[in-house]
Amino acid sequence: MVRRTLHTKLCDMLGIEYPIICAGMGPTLIGETTGAPVELVVAVSEAGGLGVLGGSGFTVEKLQEAIREIKAKTKKPFGVDLLLPQKLDLGGGLGQKGLKELPLSMMLKSLPKPHQDWIKKVKEELQLPDVEIVVKMDTTTMRPQEAVQVCIEERVPLFCAGLGNPGFMVAQAHAVGMKVLGITGNAKNARRMAQSGIDLLVAQGYEGGGHTGRIGTMALLPQAIDAAYPVPVLAAGGIGDGRGLAAALAMGCIGAWVGTRFLATNEAGALPVNKNRIIDSTDEDTRVSKAYTGKTLRASYNRFHDLWDGSGLEPLPFPTQVLVSSALLHSFINGEKDDYVGGLAGQVSGLIKGIKPAQQVLEEMVEEAVEILTHRLPESVIAK
Repeated sequence: MVRRTLHTKLCDMLGIEYPIICAGMGPTLIGETTGAPVELVVAVSEAGGLGVLGGSGFTVEKLQEAIREIKAKTKKPFGVDLLLPQKLDLGGGLGQKGLKELPLSMMLKSLPKPHQDWIKKVKEELQLPDVEIVVKMDTTTMRPQEAVQVCIEERVPLFCAGLGNPGFMVAQAHAVGMKVLGITGNAKNARRMAQSGIDLLVAQGYEGGGHTGRIGTMALLPQAIDAAYPVPVLAAGGIGDGRGLAAALAMGCIGAWVGTRFLATNEAGALPVNKNRIIDSTDEDTRVSKAYTGKTLRASYNRFHDLWDGSGLEPLPFPTQVLVSSALLHSFINGEKDDYVGGLAGQVSGLIKGIKPAQQVLEEMVEEAVEILTHRLPESVIAK
């Protein structure tokens, strides 16, 4: 098959063939395999897009090892996505510097008593097994400044901030030839991030999986493009095939940031139950909740959402709420309570009907977008 050509400014900026970036998806819970591991990053970059490592679940040391592994497996450009929270609140002094790991059971004792009691009640009522998880305290999320320095030292081609404004490290990144990308869910933050000096901005609509805002993609994109000008914008949220990619380009974006579609691939690190939940979903089978992290987050609907909604509890600050969700989700998984398990996923899940190689996903997306832009659209629209 002749390779199609789909070229935008994004391709020139990053040295890639197609204007598609695989979102840097991280784990849903403590101890889970990251959604965008080395294998997925390499597969997308080798196929002509740009793969992004979801670095939030790594320790700082393991992040550096993963970056070097990617470099050993591909000479193509790639990215790393980190969370840069403005403040970390673990309570009880658990986030103090120098502490490398703690048992999750010990960390749970620092939670408010109503949350401890609720976890105990759920485990008793559902007869869930006790699962001991060691929580790494030197992850990139807990040590964001150190993680950023690793990316700069390794000269990662594209640094992506999945949460927070990366403007503080732009000068250092540019000094070593890196590009910097920020992600926003509204026009106000689009303007602020653009003014901070970043090179690229992702505008993610409410439809998207993971941490998400309140504005739908079609309403957000033109407003974000105007607010961020002249910083170019990529579209995210609800893009899972060539139709979505073509629409994003028509809106004035220079490419797409695609998450959920790449989670349902052979190379993605999501749990099998989470992949299957995506391909079994309809367009209404995701929920936005603070149950997982304390921030609004879209995931595949499962009965954990109902448990949390009925708890009467207020979510704890990020990332403390992750302790609550992880304590139960690991027990659900080990107790084979699949009805209570679901990973990050967007509303585009309803479009996804099978798990494929990442290369095939990317090539089909490009093929369909090119067909729409060169044949279907000109034939179906009369413009004078």
